[in-house]
Amino acid sequence: MASTRPLHTLSSTLKQTIPSLGPFINNSHKSNSISFTFSSSSSLRQVATFVSFNPSGNFDLSLYDDQENIEVAPPPMPPSEGRYEVVIDNDIIQHLDLSPFQNATGISSPLSAKPKEFMERTIGFTINYKREDKYDLRELSEFPDIRLWFVRLDATYPWLPILLDWRAGELARYAAMLVPHQMSMKMGVVFNPEALELFVMNKVFVVYSWLKQNEIPMPRLKTKDMARMLGFGIGDELFDLIDKNHIDPS
Repeated sequence: MASTRPLHTLSSTLKQTIPSLGPFINNSHKSNSISFTFSSSSSLRQVATFVSFNPSGNFDLSLYDDQENIEVAPPPMPPSEGRYEVVIDNDIIQHLDLSPFQNATGISSPLSAKPKEFMERTIGFTINYKREDKYDLRELSEFPDIRLWFVRLDATYPWLPILLDWRAGELARYAAMLVPHQMSMKMGVVFNPEALELFVMNKVFVVYSWLKQNEIPMPRLKTKDMARMLGFGIGDELFDLIDKNHIDPS
């Protein structure tokens, strides 16, 4: 039976709700959190936001909930030197224009990316978003138009998470744009556990196949590392099943 070792502990209802994923994903995190930074042109300061994985599986959180035994992660590291920087603003976002990503990275189409080069330099985002209301305190991941831009980006380049600047929190921020979550003053961004699990599994399938297709060394390890950054341990049994039931991407 294929199995995985979880890094986060979600509630037992998670496996009851999605029984088909239970054997492959383990989440033994007691309370894990990843930090990343949101910035906006409406303010010169940057606000460190923490991505937390709610161990109780309870998604009904108050913004000011006083959660006990939550380990707060340190602020993210600075952006990696020499990374590809994608800069977007209100106009780019409103027109669902992906050209800033294409121009910054040189990836004109999904087939033109050279994984090795981008995995070495990594990719990051600068979001210069001007709020219509200067008193709007929502995080950038709570604005529908910003999230829609990232949804289109992800639909076009579904393997993108493996190329992001993980150490600077770009993977966590990217996930926040695509996965339902709530805000808590103490826990930061709290993902819906079931949605996060589905997101991670989707990216495991996509990324692993893409790395193999491009003959990148150690595709299993790199895929596992990506999942681990979001709090999930993936066992080799899952990759064995993927390899056994290989699908030709062409």
